[in-house]
Amino acid sequence: MIDELMQKEKAQKVKMETTKPVGESVKLVVPHTEVEMSAVQKVKVKAEGVCAWFGDKQALFDVNMNVNQKEVTAIIGPSGCGKSTLIRCFNRMHETVPTARFAGDIMLEDKSIFDPKLDPVVVRRRIGMVFQKPTPFPTLSIYENVIVGLKLNGVRDKKVLDQAVESSLRKAALWEEVKDSLNKPGAALSGGQQQRLCIARALAVELEVLLMDEPCSALDPISTSKVEELIHELRQNYTIIIVTHNMQQAARVSQKTAFMLNGKLIEYDATEKVFTNPSNKLTEDYITGRFG
Repeated sequence: MIDELMQKEKAQKVKMETTKPVGESVKLVVPHTEVEMSAVQKVKVKAEGVCAWFGDKQALFDVNMNVNQKEVTAIIGPSGCGKSTLIRCFNRMHETVPTARFAGDIMLEDKSIFDPKLDPVVVRRRIGMVFQKPTPFPTLSIYENVIVGLKLNGVRDKKVLDQAVESSLRKAALWEEVKDSLNKPGAALSGGQQQRLCIARALAVELEVLLMDEPCSALDPISTSKVEELIHELRQNYTIIIVTHNMQQAARVSQKTAFMLNGKLIEYDATEKVFTNPSNKLTEDYITGRFG
C-alpha cells in the first residue's frame, strides 16, 4: 500500500487547502512553544546527502536536513523507515555495526564529523546519545555512572568530579531524588530514573547535541511526562534530536519535525505545520493513521 501511495505522489502533486482538516482519525494538539525570533537561526548539525547501508541493503537515501541550535527536532515514521539509523549516523555510531557503510557528510557547525583529524570518541562526547532502553552500568553506583565518561577522559580531581555529579543530576532533574543515595547501584533505580541517569551521564561531558532514540518507549506515563519536561528545560542549553513513534509526543516537545518513509526524508518543517497542514500527501496519510 505504501508503494502505491508513493507512486501516486510521484504521478501528481497534491495541493492541500489550508482550510482542509488533516484528517478525522487522529487529532493532535500542537502546543505553541517559544522559538527564537532571530532572522537567521544558527545551524548546529547538517546532514548532506546522507546514505547508509547494512551489507547490500540500503537503509538511507540522500537525506539532507539542517538542525538548528537549541531546538528540539523530532523524527517520526513507521518502523523500519530509517529513523534510528539516521540518528546513529549523527555521532558515528552507525559505523560501529559490522558490514555498515556510510556516504555523504554530517557537519557539526562548520566542521565535518568525519574529518580524519577528529577522533570519533570526541565526536560522541560532543554529540551524546540516550537509547530506547535505559543503559546504566549495572555494577556501578549512581555517582560512578555519572562520572564514567569524565574518568575515561582522564579527570581524577575529586572536587571536579563531585561538582560534575551534582550539576549533571540537577540538569537531569534527578538530584533531589538521589542525592542521599549516590553510592547505591544505578540499576536499582526505577526505569524513569535510570533514563534520567543516562541523560545525566551524557551531560557530564562536553555535550553540545543530545540524541534520543525513543527514550520514553519503555516508560510509564508519569516517567514519560518527567522526561518530556526535562527535554523542554535542556533545550535552553542543548540541541536535541529525538526519534519517536509517539506523534503526540513529537507535537508536544519539538519545534521541527521530520517525517521519514522507506529510508527517505519525505517532509521536514515546523512541527505545527507538519501536523496541521503538511505539504506532502504521504505525511498527511501517516499522521492521520492511514498507514504505519
